[in-house]
Amino acid sequence: MADVSYGSCLTGRMRIGTEVRVSRIEVVRGSIVDLDVDAIVNAANSSLQGGGGVDGAIHHAAGPELAREARPLAPCPPGEARITGGHRLRARHVIHTVGPIWRGGAGGEPETLASCYRSSLALAEQAGSETVAFPAISTGIYGYPAAAAALVAVTEIAAWLAAHELPKRVLLCAFSGHSADVLSEALGRVAQAATDGGAADAG
Repeated sequence: MADVSYGSCLTGRMRIGTEVRVSRIEVVRGSIVDLDVDAIVNAANSSLQGGGGVDGAIHHAAGPELAREARPLAPCPPGEARITGGHRLRARHVIHTVGPIWRGGAGGEPETLASCYRSSLALAEQAGSETVAFPAISTGIYGYPAAAAALVAVTEIAAWLAAHELPKRVLLCAFSGHSADVLSEALGRVAQAATDGGAADAG
């Protein structure tokens, strides 16, 4: 597994000051489909028709209406996002984003993953969503290293929240204890970087 630091790939995004609103980010453990939030983010594939992992679980819980609504919105390229209703979910909306496949880190994967978070947050803001939950995008079968992906996630979300009122609260949903620990560590590193006025580095 290549050790590629997020700081070396996205230096500009890592330079975050004390205005970063890390207090509005929370790590929670459980299934994202059970969360009562305004929007959940789906780690989708480009067809938006469901798949394995989180994608399959969301489509199963939402029912077939989700795939029917999403079909005209496809294809969704990596780094972009689309929004649909939540249907049978507790969440009012599902924001579908396609993460990058990890190929070692030199093929633009950090930038694409960062774009997933920014694109999803922009749609959440447009929908008036006050609470949004994210899974760990691209860390499943797409193979993105969990710690590096977590740092991208927290950094991009924190930078967005520093400049926007919505969403008011962002949940990082971890299915396992290990995933929760990785996300919590990334949150702590970005919070410390904000305090120090420096850069959190995944390397």
